[in-house]
Amino acid sequence: MTGRISKVSYVLDNGSLSRVSSMDWTILWWLLAGLTVIAGLAGTVIPALPGVPLVFAGLFMVAWIGHFETISWMTVGVLAMLTVVTWAMDLLASVLGARYLGASPRAIWGAVFGAILGIFFGLPGIVLGPFIGAVLGELSGGSDLLQSGRSGLGAWLGMVVATAAKLAVVFLMIGLVIFKLGRAQLA
Repeated sequence: MTGRISKVSYVLDNGSLSRVSSMDWTILWWLLAGLTVIAGLAGTVIPALPGVPLVFAGLFMVAWIGHFETISWMTVGVLAMLTVVTWAMDLLASVLGARYLGASPRAIWGAVFGAILGIFFGLPGIVLGPFIGAVLGELSGGSDLLQSGRSGLGAWLGMVVATAAKLAVVFLMIGLVIFKLGRAQLA
């Protein structure tokens, strides 16, 4: 891969040699891949963005840019598997956290809606939205305030554990690609 912005070619036009310039899009593809990975990292902690799939898309672009030579199809398959595992882990951690402290299905759905609505209120909404949603969901089912608070705490803890696990897997994915790229440069 070259990082040239333009390259010069010569073509035969009406019997004479003409100089033609064209742009090498490699740098722009690398920039797009990098921005996609960064958006994915943000999405890993912000519930509205599909963080891990965005990271995967950016890393897939990196493999594509290199024609799947340095980052092979096998590596892309491992990255895809990690993406699916992370998605399942995200669902399970939130549900298990809420269930561990006795949350009802209403509290779990309340936590989901609270997380979505919390996005519109910035960082405090992102942090407190699932808790408030779970508490309101549990209260709407007729539970007392103590049980509702425990359900809210369980949903919030599940979300925190899921986010930490997603971040760990995302950094593993990025590290794998960086390792492959670095090893190819040393070879």
